[in-house]
Amino acid sequence: MSAVTALPVAPVDAVAAAPTAPRKKRQFPGLALFRSTHGIQRVMLLIGVVLVVFFLILALFAPLIAPYKFSAIFAPQLPPSAMHWFGTTVGGFDVASRVIYGARTAIEVILLAVALSIVIGVTLGVISGFIGTWVDRVLVLVMDALYSFPSLLLAIVVSIMVSAGRSGPFVGIFAAAVSITVVFIPQYFRVTRNATMQAKIEPYVDAARVAGANPGRIMFGHILPNVSQSIPVLMTLNASEAILTLAGLGFLGFGIEPNSAAEWGYDLNKAAKNDLTNGIWWTSIFPGVAIVLIVLGVTLIGESLNDILNPLLRTRGGTTTADEEEVASVIDTPKEESEGVAKQAIDKGSGGVT
Repeated sequence: MSAVTALPVAPVDAVAAAPTAPRKKRQFPGLALFRSTHGIQRVMLLIGVVLVVFFLILALFAPLIAPYKFSAIFAPQLPPSAMHWFGTTVGGFDVASRVIYGARTAIEVILLAVALSIVIGVTLGVISGFIGTWVDRVLVLVMDALYSFPSLLLAIVVSIMVSAGRSGPFVGIFAAAVSITVVFIPQYFRVTRNATMQAKIEPYVDAARVAGANPGRIMFGHILPNVSQSIPVLMTLNASEAILTLAGLGFLGFGIEPNSAAEWGYDLNKAAKNDLTNGIWWTSIFPGVAIVLIVLGVTLIGESLNDILNPLLRTRGGTTTADEEEVASVIDTPKEESEGVAKQAIDKGSGGVT
């Protein structure tokens, strides 16, 4: 019998001490985005996030924060006091409660309007830019017709058509959201269509066609992820415009009924008609400040995202790119050293022939 050689066996301690792959640390969402900001850009982003989070908290916990229901009626025209933080309106509504519940109405309308605008506008933009032909011409004509209307007038017409004279919290919020959606759809359509027309001639699209991918997969699986970089910026800017459009609808009397939901534009309308001429300031100042603050917060976030995601504006916060550092090093090089480097380059190019 031939001798059997025993294979070396690693000791248990060595196996236990074998290096393992390090686990990735879970980061808070948006932390990497925040770290990429600098200077005034970071301050703007922080202020915007704080303001938006503040109104989100008001919207989520409105029944717990508000002292009363938004439709509760008290003695009219009471000044601010411990019982009524912001006073009462001419109709007897508590101003503080309506401001707090108005944040919930604004957030609901913004989220619904922006979501519908993105789904419809981006989808139609990708289809139009990829397919072309008569489909593209028809969609462009429709979107240009919508874009030519004054935004507030178009929102009023659509709100009247959707609500059809009905009142209620769901119908009022849905009608306001749809009216704002129609205003925003052409913006998403234009941005996505132009980016899709540039992307569909890229090599990765040709490779997907050769691989046998169907048009739907090419449009929404390959092109859409590569043309959606500007959508977050447009979304935040449209959110601030949606707040102003909603307030405009309420101010003109085409918004949500006061007994269905609290809405800042409606409260400003009543305050402007009955209170300002009589020196009653609290019924208009607090809804107006709420509109200004939430629009400011969303706009600051949108501008910060634009600075971060746009390569042309990425250096606004004080950082420098590699090209800028190279140019700065050449400029800062002493004259004698730069002349010596140039002479060495000339000698090397001429092969040392004098």
